[in-house]
Order: sequence, then C-alpha cells, then structure tokens
Amino acid sequence: MSLFEQVSKDIIAAMKAQDKVRLEALRNIKKYFLEAKTAPGANDELPDAAALKILAKLSKQGRDAAALYREKGRDDLAAQEEGQASVIENYLPKQLSLEEVEAIVKGIIAQTGAASMKDMGKVMGVASKQLAGQAEGKVISEVVKRLLA
Repeated sequence: MSLFEQVSKDIIAAMKAQDKVRLEALRNIKKYFLEAKTAPGANDELPDAAALKILAKLSKQGRDAAALYREKGRDDLAAQEEGQASVIENYLPKQLSLEEVEAIVKGIIAQTGAASMKDMGKVMGVASKQLAGQAEGKVISEVVKRLLA
C-alpha cells in the first residue's frame, strides 16, 4: 500500500475515532500529496520517495513553527503544531543517530574518493540521496564538513 493510500485510510480511522489533531494533520498531508500528484509532469502518480520528501518537509515546518510559537509565549499553538508534527513523523522512516549518519558518510567518502572540502558537493549529492528521509540535510551537511575538514 502506498503512503497516499495509507494516509487516505488513516483519515477515515481518525474520523471514526474523532481524533481532531490526527485528522487535521492527515488532511493536511493529503492536501500536499494531491497537489504533488496533480502537478505538471506528475502523470497523476506520487511515488513513495516523493511522498517521504513531502512528509519530511511538513514535519520540519511543524517543528519550526512550534519553536516560534514557544518563543512568543503561545504554548497552546506550539502544542498543536507539535501534535501534528508527531502524527506526520509516524509515516517517516526511523531517523538515524549521529553515529549511524557518520558511519554512512565515511563509507560514501571512501567510495567517492573525496579528500578535501572541494569534494563536499560530490559527497553531499550521494549522501542526500542515500539518507533521504532518514536524516535531515543539515545534520548530513555538518557531518560531511567535519569529516572532510
């Protein structure tokens, strides 16, 4: 079952359970999925890889918004954003630890033959594809910089 189908099925379950936070988050996910499916060139398809990118983006946006709300003293809105972000994160693959990311990046550096910061783009290209959905780009970038420096 694709992620799109799973989200559609879970919307029905959330409606039956009258879980408002989950329902709102799932409807938001489905809205972005539908936009991606109907975008020019998408051929009315949404591969799971593209869906995972959308989910990662939505999760990051939710966490960032929650942090901003906390800064401004709006804990009610922050809690709502965090609740929705946690629902979104249930559909993402497990995030790798810093040590796991480091081990994978070391392998990529050896594989590509990178030796200095000049090769960062080459390493980042491979690492971003290989770790898509499993680690944030910011974390990958920091690890690559540290290992190449």
